[in-house]
Amino acid sequence: MQYTGGHGEPRLLASSQRSHVGLDWFSFFVADVQMGFGPFLTVYLTTEKWTNADIGLVFTVGSVVALLGQLPGGALVDAVRRERLLASLAMIAIGLSAFAIAVWPQFSAVLLAQLLHSSASVIIGPALAAISLRLVGHDLIGERLGRNAGFASAGSVVAAAAMGACGYYLSSRAVFYVSASMVIPALIALQLVSSKDLRRHAIAMKKRAEYSIGAAVAELVKNRVLLILSAAVCLFHLANASILPLVANTITLRASDRATALVALCIIGPQIVVALASPRIGRWADEHGRRPLFLLGFAALPVRAALLSFSSNPPVLVAIQILDGFSGAAIGVLVASSVADLTRESGNFNLALGLIGIAMGVGAAISTALGGAVAYRFGAPAAFMMLAAIGLAGFLLYALAMPETRHPETDPSDEIDPDTDT
Repeated sequence: MQYTGGHGEPRLLASSQRSHVGLDWFSFFVADVQMGFGPFLTVYLTTEKWTNADIGLVFTVGSVVALLGQLPGGALVDAVRRERLLASLAMIAIGLSAFAIAVWPQFSAVLLAQLLHSSASVIIGPALAAISLRLVGHDLIGERLGRNAGFASAGSVVAAAAMGACGYYLSSRAVFYVSASMVIPALIALQLVSSKDLRRHAIAMKKRAEYSIGAAVAELVKNRVLLILSAAVCLFHLANASILPLVANTITLRASDRATALVALCIIGPQIVVALASPRIGRWADEHGRRPLFLLGFAALPVRAALLSFSSNPPVLVAIQILDGFSGAAIGVLVASSVADLTRESGNFNLALGLIGIAMGVGAAISTALGGAVAYRFGAPAAFMMLAAIGLAGFLLYALAMPETRHPETDPSDEIDPDTDT
């Protein structure tokens, strides 16, 4: 992949190719490591004779810690400003949690491992975003985040296939040894990111004697545009999070013998779209603005939910789910890009990402319960139509209230910051 070129070509010239390749593969292996903590953990604990209640409790505790840790995690990255060090320590912690789950599948050990994993995960996202911003600056952040998302999606697909094969041919326990081992190439990739390149584009920060999370939060909650973005993103996840479980349930009821393969396609298909589309979306948004593609990403959600309400044919459901890839690519890249735009003067980039993360988490948590309850009482088609209405509300909120956030001028804060190190 070349980092030079004319119009329409990759333009990541601000730092060395070695640093960009390192960040590409760090994103890839982070997705590899994190894949084990999803459905594979459920499978593993089930084979260890855990009850559904205990499994649910472990996941709930992890989710609550991840939600509550969004703001502190972002604030820590903003305050410490040692992104590579924090990312390395967080990856080591996640690797240790995966190893502990594999070795000690008892309730207390797994619960502590989940707490460690969730606490470290709220550091990884902000640290990765901060490294990206310091590597290229605000003017190219969309393209860089697009590359992160593309490699992460590719890593998720590869990890799902590899871990599925390990679980089938070896054991479900082996999945977590593989997950832990992927921390090693992730750390190697991170070391390819040069500290000299990170100093090129320092995240702008107001000159102040010391970092105050209280003052930073107070500043964020006064940012009207950021609050509008948070509300729109909350509505997006409120509509989106329960769609895949409802689709999976419908597929299982209609084609139980092929359900596993079809549900896997519902996951892999959109991930492939995200991997292919994310870099192009980020590049286009850097050149032309965030709003147009943001609107397309928002619009694809109610369209998908409405289409799902009209069919229960499993292959048709799989095909419709491909639209999730377009929404995922647009929202995944452009949310962080917009946050970088909105915090370029304050330097509260990662704290603002934490605020967005809370909005996402709250929306997703309510969505799964709400979607399941409506489907149980009125049927899946009614649930899909309700989710389409919520998605449409999010689209309208963004379309009517959210301005363009991209600054057309060259970023004046992209300069060497001698006080910043890794």
